[in-house]
Amino acid sequence: MRDDWRRSVRLFRSFLTEQSDPVGFYSLIADDTVRLMERHVDLAGTTIVDFGGGGGFYSAAFTRAGARSMVVDASYDEITAHQDRHPLAVVARAEQAPVRDGSVDIAFSSNLLEHVPALGPVADQIVRVVRPGGLVVLSYTAWLGPWGGHETSPWHYLGGHRAARRYERKHGRPPKNRYGETMFAASVRDGLAWARSRDDLELLEERPRYLPPASRHLLRVPGVREVLTWNLWQVLRKR
Repeated sequence: MRDDWRRSVRLFRSFLTEQSDPVGFYSLIADDTVRLMERHVDLAGTTIVDFGGGGGFYSAAFTRAGARSMVVDASYDEITAHQDRHPLAVVARAEQAPVRDGSVDIAFSSNLLEHVPALGPVADQIVRVVRPGGLVVLSYTAWLGPWGGHETSPWHYLGGHRAARRYERKHGRPPKNRYGETMFAASVRDGLAWARSRDDLELLEERPRYLPPASRHLLRVPGVREVLTWNLWQVLRKR
């Protein structure tokens, strides 16, 4: 239990460095993600599609674990933002990914679903590419959590547009994540409901991503879960 809380503190502290040291931040989060996933599957030899993977930090961690990974991201700028870009990357929206149905072992998505207007239809398309018996791993930031506004947090609690205007006044440029355009009010409730609407998926794990495992009980409490979950983590097996 003590190690679980140490992990949580380390991860939450890392958010303070996202803007100043994105490579260090995302590398830390990616390595932690591999450890979470390996509770359910040995990544060695698996094929993974990393939806919304941007610069490929997660895919690089998957490769180090022995997997073969491909990044699918809608932004060419995100894919090419870092010198050590992932060698296999495709510019495409998740719902239009050029990947065959049922062709990969794992579909992974981290912090993509808060950037689409409707969570469910995009999650459905992520599931599409997974073979029977494969895994779907989804994680996204809840709007009402402390980091819901991303770089405009915590002012997003006063409204997404107001937070964006405040950010632009302070920094002299608009935020990367623009509410109502490239960032939306994703809720924990919607993710929970989507997972239970899919009869072809078996839920293996569902919890606040950065908190200790026992925090999964927070998901039972409407309202409270929206604020305290921070980031919803879901692992599902395709039947």
